[in-house]
Amino acid sequence: MIAMQSILMGYRFWNSLIFCLVIFSCNNIPKNAKHLQGFAIGTTYNIQYIANHSADVVQKGIDSILYVINKSLSTYLPQSDISKINRGDTTLVVDHHFRAVFKKATEVWKATGGYFDPTVGALVNAYGFGPAKAIKELSSQQKDSLLLLTGWQKLQLRDNNTIKKESSDIFIDFNALAKGYVVDLIGDYLYQMGSRNYMVEIGGEIVAKGNSPKTGQAWKIAIDDPRQGGRQNFLQTLTLQNKALASSGNYRKYRIDTITGERFVHSINPINGSALKTNILSTSVKAPDCLTADAWATALMVMPIEKGKALIENHPQLEALWSVAGEEDLQLIKSANW
Repeated sequence: MIAMQSILMGYRFWNSLIFCLVIFSCNNIPKNAKHLQGFAIGTTYNIQYIANHSADVVQKGIDSILYVINKSLSTYLPQSDISKINRGDTTLVVDHHFRAVFKKATEVWKATGGYFDPTVGALVNAYGFGPAKAIKELSSQQKDSLLLLTGWQKLQLRDNNTIKKESSDIFIDFNALAKGYVVDLIGDYLYQMGSRNYMVEIGGEIVAKGNSPKTGQAWKIAIDDPRQGGRQNFLQTLTLQNKALASSGNYRKYRIDTITGERFVHSINPINGSALKTNILSTSVKAPDCLTADAWATALMVMPIEKGKALIENHPQLEALWSVAGEEDLQLIKSANW
């Protein structure tokens, strides 16, 4: 048996985490087991599945999905639907992909009391965690001004499927949940192609159905320890079957105040506009679908742990894991059903 270990990174607009998938090459793998890898939506993807269709046919279907999603939701493409809306287009009729992500964002925004908010981009840029140049010292007046452009309640998906914004300068960014949505779409596509055993991973966001072709058992996923030194360590190895897993972390993107030496992590509180100073290193969420897991993993990075834990306990379909930096060691906090 030959073992191959693949390290897969996932970076978000304001969240990131590393997952490790342990993949084995073995003689007893079914002949119709396939493995596709590539680069899309700013990150890597890794797809394993069992199906009778050729890899070329499946790859074309996946490429079509990625093309349509980029055209709808990519903030990096000037002619995408979301880019046009961000420039103030009030007449554009959004597609069903945009509507699905918009509705999930609204659902999680309501459930978290505003801690999840895809309009936080102006604040992210101001603190230097986005593409724009940072404001060295963000005054209370500047923060208040940016908060006028923040708030999911300032957007409306109208009956004619156009987007209404209170201000044309409000910037929508779905990077905190779009990867999870694409993972779900590709998983659904594989199911439609006859596959009942597959694992789709894009930038660390995962959906797993059925069993691994190697073992005939549930897929095994290892979550990296954020405190990586000279060698790789894992927080936890878990099995994933007919569920999705997404993660978020703040231990890679941060800014050091040159005057005070304080560490500003890249999680922004959209309610008060502050750059969070937190000892939460990462969060992982299991959910029935990756869109939901992706959004909640983002929200839990920003929320106080006790508040987030209480919310997860009230959503029995969700499971959560927090890694928290202690004075001497890393602490793992789990929801009751993790």
